[in-house]
Amino acid sequence: MLAIVAAIIFGLGFLLDLLNTRIAGGITGTTFMLLGLTLLALHQAGIGTASVGSYKSWRGRSRR
Repeated sequence: MLAIVAAIIFGLGFLLDLLNTRIAGGITGTTFMLLGLTLLALHQAGIGTASVGSYKSWRGRSRR
């Protein structure tokens, strides 16, 4: 889930950088890039991912 949010944040940052725009408070495309990298790091660390026992995955199904 965090990887999807990071992709959206990266997209917004890319648009802001292309348009050379700033949001009030000094938020720029670089700010969105750093936030996206933080979210990707959290995703790689396993934070925000579902645990194995919380839902059935396609690998857990029995074949008949």
